[in-house]
Amino acid sequence: MTTSTTSPGTRGFLRRMTFACAWGEGLDGFDLGVISVTLPAITVALGLDPVLAGLIGASSLIGIFIGAPLAGWLTDRFGRKRVFTVDVLAFIVLGLLQAFVTDGWQLFVVRVLLGIAIGAEYSIGAAMLAEFAPSKDRGRRLSGLLVSWYGGYLIAVVAAYVLLAAGANWRWMLVTSALPAVVTAIARIGFPESPRWLLGKGREDEARSVVRAHLGGDEYFRREQYSAEQQRPGGYRVLFAPGNRGRLAFISLFWACNVAPYFAIFTFAPTVLKSLQLSNEAAGTITVNAMAAIGAIVGMLTIERLGRRRQLIPPFWIMAVALGVVGVWGSAPGVVVVLCFAVFSFMNALQGNLTAVYPIEILPTEVRSTGVGFAAACSRVGAAAGTFLLPVGISSIGIGACMLVAAAICVVGAVLSQVMAPETTGRGLHDTSTQPLRQQPERVRVGG
Repeated sequence: MTTSTTSPGTRGFLRRMTFACAWGEGLDGFDLGVISVTLPAITVALGLDPVLAGLIGASSLIGIFIGAPLAGWLTDRFGRKRVFTVDVLAFIVLGLLQAFVTDGWQLFVVRVLLGIAIGAEYSIGAAMLAEFAPSKDRGRRLSGLLVSWYGGYLIAVVAAYVLLAAGANWRWMLVTSALPAVVTAIARIGFPESPRWLLGKGREDEARSVVRAHLGGDEYFRREQYSAEQQRPGGYRVLFAPGNRGRLAFISLFWACNVAPYFAIFTFAPTVLKSLQLSNEAAGTITVNAMAAIGAIVGMLTIERLGRRRQLIPPFWIMAVALGVVGVWGSAPGVVVVLCFAVFSFMNALQGNLTAVYPIEILPTEVRSTGVGFAAACSRVGAAAGTFLLPVGISSIGIGACMLVAAAICVVGAVLSQVMAPETTGRGLHDTSTQPLRQQPERVRVGG
């Protein structure tokens, strides 16, 4: 192995880049984890009706719908570096602003704006990391972003329950999301522009200079197919052109099917578990979220060995069965309910790593962030709808029927993925993003 990929400077730079991107992804998980636990207290304190409670629960998802495609377009047009820094600063300000709201609608507006900042992170973080990372462990590094998401969610849930037990005010519990954002902002100081983006703008000398300074030199440039990048126009017209729109449809649909049941169930996890007569919903909530964090870690460690398709399709079927059991067996013992949700959480997170991998790998550089932003927005349509409708559904059709609807969404995701998902494991970023999906062989490289 050449020194271009093993030198201490290169390894240190890639570790720092991975850390900075992962913490950005973790902000979303932390924020949603906090709101899932504090929402019952907020509902009482601000006198929220079920509709407004649902809107606040879905507020950051609504913001992502706005922010992800907008930031994606801006990132492809003006560069990765700027958005990479600005959005986390906005997250800090908006996170602190939550402490000063006086009614439900003000909190809804602030959290929608917070979601816009989170949406920007979806568009830029994974793209930034992938455009620097080597092919041999690109999937593992990108999966690490989702590990951070689930880890942030779990830490937030545990911390929120501890603060609740200590009598902390819900306002200051929401403000805690600004703390990891400060760490993220500090970690991002001084990063260069993406060399792939520079090449797409015809700035080859600058791109080579970045690779030489941070990634080891011309050998890395050649091996990672940087020279194959071409100056091409971007924008939504290119994104929806033949060759790209099929890719966009696939990532949007599978992503929506992955996150819609998860967000709907776990934004209101205490409410859901209480509706199922679970005596200790706090312990149940922490347990199922811990299983999600473990699932994300397992997915990160196995993705390069299992391959993308094997990590995508079987989990959909397993999740459908787990939710189906909860939906059909209305009088199930608490241990069965927690077990089913734990299995669902584990598989959802293991598979969820691919939401940070597939969009990056199969979209070309000129529309990579735009496409990721659009797909993230589409996924959040389903997630926001499910989150908004779940409290209404529990009070109208019952928790069992809601779980069966969630299981049906998983079945749809399994069928779509079986038909549309390519295998991209071990392939160069240029290859995976330019070849027609149906011509990409199922080649799984064994080993790290």
